[in-house]
Amino acid sequence: MSTSPRLAAVRRDWGHDESGCTILHIDMDAFFASCEIARHPELKGRPVIIGTGTRSVVSAASYEARPFGVNSAMPTATARRLCPNGVFLPVDMAYYRSISRRVFDVFGQVTDRVERVSVDEGYMDVSAALRQWDSPTAIGAWIRAEVERRFGLTCSVGVASNKLIAKLASTNAKPNGMLLVPMARQAEFVQLLPVRSIPGIGPASARRLEQWGVTTVAQLARVDERRLTQITGSAAQAHRMFLAARGIDERKVVPYTPEKSIGSEHTFDTDTADAGTVTGLLLRCCDTVASTLRRRGLMARTITVKLRFTDLAYATKSMTLDRPTRTAGVMYPHSVRILERMLDMPEGSAVHGATLPRPIRLAGVSASGLCDASAPMQATFDDIMAEADGGGTPQRLGRAERALDSIREKFGDGSVRLGLRSS
Repeated sequence: MSTSPRLAAVRRDWGHDESGCTILHIDMDAFFASCEIARHPELKGRPVIIGTGTRSVVSAASYEARPFGVNSAMPTATARRLCPNGVFLPVDMAYYRSISRRVFDVFGQVTDRVERVSVDEGYMDVSAALRQWDSPTAIGAWIRAEVERRFGLTCSVGVASNKLIAKLASTNAKPNGMLLVPMARQAEFVQLLPVRSIPGIGPASARRLEQWGVTTVAQLARVDERRLTQITGSAAQAHRMFLAARGIDERKVVPYTPEKSIGSEHTFDTDTADAGTVTGLLLRCCDTVASTLRRRGLMARTITVKLRFTDLAYATKSMTLDRPTRTAGVMYPHSVRILERMLDMPEGSAVHGATLPRPIRLAGVSASGLCDASAPMQATFDDIMAEADGGGTPQRLGRAERALDSIREKFGDGSVRLGLRSS
């Protein structure tokens, strides 16, 4: 759900010269909410808000919820006050990701030059595909029609000569539109926008620019690069701003960016110092992360536990394993040990019900140091002996958890949960 500034003045016909405009930015419209409406058609036309729980935030809202002032990242409690008749649904990330993969498969039918930015947006470089297609806008029109036909979802498309202008075009084409910005008019287009429209210019940068009287991209274009370096304190950022103010973006579409980590976290309804509650959540997070690793054909070598406390302070601590894993049964004991070390607790005390020294507001687990699961890995001597004794080796645990994956695939993610004996 994009909250970037949009202007009616830029959502207009900028001309039809498509020469050099080989970059498309595709942005799904209110993706999470739209996915829910697609599988629950009775919700069509109603304000649908994704996010439940007294202390959660809004992940997405349908366009029917926007007039009430509901936006992403807003506390769910605030959204309920603004839109008491809204339909509030929990986040179902596994479902949204499954739809996302299928949507990106549609993009892949046009070209392999697809860069996934997030679950609901991506770039395409269609220069090579133009041998088979009439024009970039023809590709954009086909994608919009095909995504709606197959999934009942709408998307907005920006067509331009570079990633910056394509993204700004798709943002201002929302919802369910397409906007072409010819190369000759990209500076004119971008200079109609406020500086906060430029990706990478956040609240802090915008405040510094405002102190120098710069609130629009047109004003930004009148500031030389040396002065921008003085304002931002960064020559690299100043150079990016200098180019962006003229509608120039030198970045290329990168078809594949390896994932750096996979994580899962949850905010408790009330802060808790109960070790069983926190370790139970860590187990569920490990189960989610391990299942995602298996689904994506990956393994992880590093486990990180994240905690957020009552005063909103964050803490993280990591542990690198002797060899990579994709099994919750391996990850969970390590995550509990990390928790104990973070809180200076004796080893084993958390799983035996000790009260935590500090209340926890949020807990989560992430896996990094990712590698391809197809790489061969030799069993250790300890594994061989444990296998002979009928013990829980990574191989045996992995088989059991893959069986859980099969059940979930057939009956849904909530159909079965992992349970482990504490040692």
